[in-house]
Amino acid sequence: MKTGYKVYDCMTTKPISVPSDTNLQECAKVMAKNHVGALVIKDNHQSRGVITEQDIVRKVIAKGINPLTKKVKDFMAKKLLTISPNDDIYEALIKMRDSNIRHLPVVDKGAMVGLLTLKDILKIEPSLFDLLVEKFEIREEKRKPIDRIIQTEAICQNCGAYSEEIRKVKGMLLCERCEKEQS
Repeated sequence: MKTGYKVYDCMTTKPISVPSDTNLQECAKVMAKNHVGALVIKDNHQSRGVITEQDIVRKVIAKGINPLTKKVKDFMAKKLLTISPNDDIYEALIKMRDSNIRHLPVVDKGAMVGLLTLKDILKIEPSLFDLLVEKFEIREEKRKPIDRIIQTEAICQNCGAYSEEIRKVKGMLLCERCEKEQS
């Protein structure tokens, strides 16, 4: 499904960045000051990786590591999933949804030219929200009221088609045709 909007239509062209020797507390301060959830890590104008709020919380704070003594280079994501600025934002959203990420570096001719976030996509095309929500796993389903709601229509997570008769098969929402193919 094409939206007609390209990644370059909504990406951040000058994402906030810090050098790789920045300590993690300073990274968190920079994120808070700029109201962003991710930083691009740059050395000598060359992008080296990305670090997110989740990285700091899960890889550092939750493990009791002191963010004052550790550098971002030790916790940043270096092998990044990327997208081209000329790709449709639908493709970007599917990539982000399927990889469970909220920030996608935009790369053109080997150089990072921007950063795309879920918020960026949903601001320009809010109708894509349903594609995103369907993939979320609800943790502790039995304790959540939403478990009692029976969903009958949605986007098939296999083929991407809208279906009025959706079924949950092996943890995925599938249309009738894809359900038969799974059997």
